Amino acid sequence: MKRVFTLFAVICLAACASKAQETAGEVIPGIEVLESYGFEELQGKRVGLVTNPSGVDRKLRSTIDILFEAPEVNLVALFGPEHGVRGDAYAGDKVEGGKDPKTGLPVYSLYGATREPTQEMLRGIDVMVYDIQDVGTRCYTFISTLGLVMRACAKADVEVLVLDRPNPLGGLKVEGPIVEDGFHSFVSEFKIPFVYGLTVGELAGLINEEGLNCGQTGTEKHLKCRLNVIPMRGWHRNMLYEDTRLPWVLPSPNIPSVHSAICYPACGIGGEFGHLNIGVGYTIPFQTFAAEWIDADALKARLDSYNIPGTAFRTIHYKPLSGALAGKLVHGVEFFFTDFAAATVTLTQFYVLQAVQELYPDHNPFPMKKTRMLDIVCGTDYVRKAFEKRLKVEDIVDFWNKDARDFKTLSQKYYLYR
Repeated sequence: MKRVFTLFAVICLAACASKAQETAGEVIPGIEVLESYGFEELQGKRVGLVTNPSGVDRKLRSTIDILFEAPEVNLVALFGPEHGVRGDAYAGDKVEGGKDPKTGLPVYSLYGATREPTQEMLRGIDVMVYDIQDVGTRCYTFISTLGLVMRACAKADVEVLVLDRPNPLGGLKVEGPIVEDGFHSFVSEFKIPFVYGLTVGELAGLINEEGLNCGQTGTEKHLKCRLNVIPMRGWHRNMLYEDTRLPWVLPSPNIPSVHSAICYPACGIGGEFGHLNIGVGYTIPFQTFAAEWIDADALKARLDSYNIPGTAFRTIHYKPLSGALAGKLVHGVEFFFTDFAAATVTLTQFYVLQAVQELYPDHNPFPMKKTRMLDIVCGTDYVRKAFEKRLKVEDIVDFWNKDARDFKTLSQKYYLYR
């Protein structure tokens, strides 16, 4: 009996009886589900693999090694996204091709001269496997890599097999506007909200079936690949990553912990304004807002006065270890989500920017030099243009929330988990 199904012919493979040893309440990632069925979907095929260090099983065995050592699998090539298959390239650094020193397999770079596999790279591959831990936020490059891989494989008639993993933000949180035409990029590849509430396998299904994987300009015709997904076992939509009992392996250098992943969508846009340190270059990336000139107690008091649902702040003082403020003492707030379900996570940064402007009007970040990057991360220029007038959240909140309900309705068709 075939154990992997075309994505939309199944509600969830998690309901199937398991051959793997499982503990009640434990989540089993897609790589172990695939292994428990003897790699049936890969047998007799030449296999390519897109992965990085976050592609591991519960015992921290690399998906590279699992597939390479399996006698049933003919793994023939590795494909390196940002940071590389072994995580040996820093953020933004080009990934080099060559050979993997452990397996001797050829490695093709998807973060160098090209970000989409060429037809030459795909020659001799029957199925492309994808196994990377997602963070659930649109501006993370790995989902863009997935889309480009799917697009290239559609052109070459190569099957794509996604090994599913949890969304660390859960499957219920959807926030932010969808990307508008003219604002697509490698950090805003698809017409999806900033936080999309899908696992990477569910997202792959949605962009494949809804015609969203058609190129940054929108001019390329809809290329639909032959897509299969290996769902997890034991995952439910209301689970955050800490509920899964899975080990966290940092998918990129600045997401070292689950807490960083949860805070990333609440802080990353704020960092684009350039006048506040957001913990990058310190030990808690994407978890702070600070500057040399801020009175931490005053900023905390102003933020507390807003009564932001599900969000709490504490004062913090630290010296960044790297970056423009390395060795300089900065002051500000660290933030926490005391009720994640109630919090509008992505608006946190805008409330902070509002509070900073009220306290320090001489430090208005507008006009900005790098408005284009802010716009493509937001997926629109409306947010910048509306917010810069007064730096008030009330001026953008309706626009920010306008697409969430419709996207939830659309995406429910592609749920693999309840």
